[in-house]
Amino acid sequence: MNPKINIGEVRFSYLHVFSPRSSDGSEAKYSVSLIIPKSNTELVAKVKEAIRSAYEGGIGLYGGTLPPKGAWRNPLRDGDIEKPADEAYKDAYFVNATCKTPPGIVKPDPTGMSKFAKITDEQELYSGCYGYASVNFFAFNRSGNKGVACGLNNILKTRNGDFLGGRNSADSDFDSLDIGPAPAEDDIF
Repeated sequence: MNPKINIGEVRFSYLHVFSPRSSDGSEAKYSVSLIIPKSNTELVAKVKEAIRSAYEGGIGLYGGTLPPKGAWRNPLRDGDIEKPADEAYKDAYFVNATCKTPPGIVKPDPTGMSKFAKITDEQELYSGCYGYASVNFFAFNRSGNKGVACGLNNILKTRNGDFLGGRNSADSDFDSLDIGPAPAEDDIF
């Protein structure tokens, strides 16, 4: 069984959803890290239940016996333990979701013509934004590695957030400069 759920609202990090990316020479995939606050106990329980369902549904892949705790890869990871120096992961869990085909990327439609509008501008969705991700969890057993992985289906951006990874917005970088009023367009050229 491959449980499909919507995870959100979460913060997006290591966002590579407009073009696939390869790490360590592996197959290029679309990916995102979904940061889940530990305080959102309802969402954490929902994610744990979906993972448990995929784990138990994978018994056939595991040779008829479920691997014991610690002998299989759990996609729900603890940010305080695995990324203690990264403030974005403090007091949070995270799940890394990937896919081989482009995910759908939408936001609420600002025109009101439909419920959602497609995001095509890569500057509009970045590491640090908040939203929801449609994912599915599935069991795997490859080369002796057993566990549950997270597949990325679609992303819904709900709001902006501070850039992650040390990048600031242009407004925040230049806010303290006193450059006066903008020149008339004729004065620029």
